[in-house]
Amino acid sequence: MTELEEQTLGSRVRTLNASGPHKDGRFVLYWMNATRRPHWNFGLDRAIAWARELDKPLVVLEALRLGYPFASDRLHAFVMQGMAANRTAFANTGARYYPFVEREADQGKGLLAKLGEGACVIVTDDFPALFYPQMLKSAAEQVEVRMEAVDSNGLLPLAAGEKAWSRAYDFRRYLQRNLLEHLERMPSEAPFNGVELPELEGELGIEERWPMATDALLAAEPIALAELPIDHDVSTVELEGGAKEASARLAAFLDANLGSYSKDRNHPDDGVTSGLSPYLHFGHIGPHQVLVELARQEEWSPDDTGDERGGARTGFWNMSESAEAFLDQLVTWRELGLNFAYYRDDLDKYDSLPDWSQKTLAEHSSDERPNLYTLEDFDAADTHDPVWNAAQRELRATGRMHNYMRMLWGKKILHWTRSAQEAAEIMTELNDRYALDGRDPNSYSGIFWVLGRYDRAWGPERPVFGKIRYMTSQSTVRKLHVNEYLQRWSSGTQDTLFEEQGA
Repeated sequence: MTELEEQTLGSRVRTLNASGPHKDGRFVLYWMNATRRPHWNFGLDRAIAWARELDKPLVVLEALRLGYPFASDRLHAFVMQGMAANRTAFANTGARYYPFVEREADQGKGLLAKLGEGACVIVTDDFPALFYPQMLKSAAEQVEVRMEAVDSNGLLPLAAGEKAWSRAYDFRRYLQRNLLEHLERMPSEAPFNGVELPELEGELGIEERWPMATDALLAAEPIALAELPIDHDVSTVELEGGAKEASARLAAFLDANLGSYSKDRNHPDDGVTSGLSPYLHFGHIGPHQVLVELARQEEWSPDDTGDERGGARTGFWNMSESAEAFLDQLVTWRELGLNFAYYRDDLDKYDSLPDWSQKTLAEHSSDERPNLYTLEDFDAADTHDPVWNAAQRELRATGRMHNYMRMLWGKKILHWTRSAQEAAEIMTELNDRYALDGRDPNSYSGIFWVLGRYDRAWGPERPVFGKIRYMTSQSTVRKLHVNEYLQRWSSGTQDTLFEEQGA
């Protein structure tokens, strides 16, 4: 059995075309696009295995186009900082790393096909949402060499989910009964250790038409960003992208905040959340790395798994209370969104909501709203509610929003718009434009949870909401530690809290 056969990833590998490997090609190409990291990456592992099997050099292409939805200084900078970190990480591996950033619309057109002419095999990343499925389908039709897509998205392979699960409880039970077998094969923590690849001689033949990204671009320098035709009104933020930064953030969370995560994660003032969601979205970190490093800290192995297989939030991992709470977010809820995206094509559509929620929202569609705001009002954080305004200002300024505040943020948008359909559009627009973890299955899970996805009918039935779960700013202020949060994100005026009717 060859190393490639031993390294098989089963349902994680999807062959995109009918072409075979070209053994007389110059190199194996790994087209890195959704799993943007140099380790803990099944796609990279697969490409290295092909390179060793064929005794060929490895070329890693990481590209960033202009035409993705809501392209901005903020999103571009985060990705390019990750590319800079990857360039450093690949420097002494023997692989040829090639970062490409479009300077004008459609500049990258034809790049993959050109590289495909010299490739033995093309390996790329699988991702179930946004433009990725159509992009991969189109790319595979343009090359005449075997092309594979590899799933590094979750602990559970996308194809192993069986169906789109409608409740977190049911999906959690399925995970508890089926996940352990998929943890027997992990992506490599150090994929180039002990690996010697042939060195690629000469140029790739793309350098003139598709020049490598400059140092200024990869550093996201303002002058370089200003020359790109993207949204410059959504500015860069302090948070820096890249696998190195993601690993540092994980280490800091495990060291300082994990112990109080279960008790304090809903309190905005306490700052104990992991902050990993932007890095997970852009593929700068993956769930296998998070699980392994958490397990090291907890001194846990799969043999320590508990007897729980019935879908309860605790008892399966048999770790500390905080570790189990964190894993429920990382695994159950994050992978529930990925599961929905894989099995359905209406992830971000109102019609994807369960029948009961569409029914109750329709029954209350003509209810009088206590306040009505436009997209522009919401965007500017110009409502009567200082708590909601604070959450929106945090999102605009930092590219992130505290998890609990994002739930409240969405509920009040539903409360203050003319229809639930309009509320869904506004939530999606604001989240996708400003959030570093926007445009992600997990983000859409949160937005549509506001409207009933993955939830159940609640009572008492209320105006506007009907049987949808209700939240208020007053209850948030009463229950949670928010004083410092509100002071930080206030408008600088003496906002006063409000009548319950207006909340």
